[in-house]
Amino acid sequence: MRLAIYSAFLLSVVASSASYAKKEIVWGGQIRPRYEFRDPFANNYDSFTSMRVRTQMVASLDSDVDLMIQLQDVRLWGEEKNTLTDYSADKFDLHQGYVHLKKLGDGDHSLKIGRQMVALGGQRLIGAVEWTQQGRVFDGLQLLLAPSWGQVNLTAIQVTESDSTSGQFADDAYLTGAYATLDQLPSGSLDLYALYNKDGAKDTDQVTMGARLAGKKTAYSYRFEGSFQTGQRSAQDVSAFMFGGRIGGSLGGLDLTLWYDYLSGDDDLADDKTKVFDTLFATNHKYYGYADLFLNIPVHTGGLGLQDLALKAALPLSDQVSLGVHGHSFLTAQKGDLESSHLGEEVDLTLTYKYRPGFTIVAGVSRVIADDSMTSVTRYKDSIEDWNGDMTFTYLMTNTTF
Repeated sequence: MRLAIYSAFLLSVVASSASYAKKEIVWGGQIRPRYEFRDPFANNYDSFTSMRVRTQMVASLDSDVDLMIQLQDVRLWGEEKNTLTDYSADKFDLHQGYVHLKKLGDGDHSLKIGRQMVALGGQRLIGAVEWTQQGRVFDGLQLLLAPSWGQVNLTAIQVTESDSTSGQFADDAYLTGAYATLDQLPSGSLDLYALYNKDGAKDTDQVTMGARLAGKKTAYSYRFEGSFQTGQRSAQDVSAFMFGGRIGGSLGGLDLTLWYDYLSGDDDLADDKTKVFDTLFATNHKYYGYADLFLNIPVHTGGLGLQDLALKAALPLSDQVSLGVHGHSFLTAQKGDLESSHLGEEVDLTLTYKYRPGFTIVAGVSRVIADDSMTSVTRYKDSIEDWNGDMTFTYLMTNTTF
């Protein structure tokens, strides 16, 4: 039934597009299948192919008004119960749907209203998580201001709704914030931000404040960021922080980056205070290793925080092919009851081949060499039998877009 409704909607849009002959309508789409293999998983290994299919339309209804509609299907190959009779399209959904009001007032200010991606700064706290096939979107507003010195993003998001109309959640949860970028610095930009998230069901009433400095000199690039959290989380008083930095440069055609992140942890999880930094709605895949052992922080670090020392290299092999090599060394920020704060190392290899415009092939392999502490805190600690911590993760993905 849902597939029929969406299909009828698309047909109505196509049929009515003739009436907008003088308006601009831009169509887009994506097909992205990805094979993944992980060993170990449970008492064996995990192997599957997932696929994202998206179609979208951006219609300029007026010089100052855009309408964006994006539909998405995410599935596993072979998950349908019957190749002929199962056509319910269970994973077919509205991914984005919003109105974009541009050039508000006398400047280039704009407003987005509806279901939309939100990606602030380096996506350390609010991100689109596009590595996952489903991605992350929010229901809410983004007011984008454009002062002479940079830009300001004022965001208001409804995370969950407890109203009897939905009937799904025990209480409301929402996220609001201001993210300002000063881009008039001589060699970079400075971001200043404050985010407020409240979740009545989890007794959370929390503020995150921070700054991000990023730029590029002649011979190197840099990025430094720090955040502080206060308020209440899960009925505990919060005092937590995060800081990180990276510096990169080129050496004979090889791009090298040295990277360090510290996310605070708590050595006493039983008291009424928490010192564990919460990464909120971050895109953690791009930061803490492609094997994704630390997607949900603080849960996947056992509340002990995380340190990540990394060396990353990118080498163009040709105009179409590039190789990426990342090496991570992970430690907890607090030892807690672990025998050692050292978790282990991870090496990520990524090969990217731009076969044709709009068609890219990406292959990757990650190897985790872990200490005993790794099996006590990461996301797989309860789902892998007799895990010694070592793990291999590989994938092969094609990405076609227009």
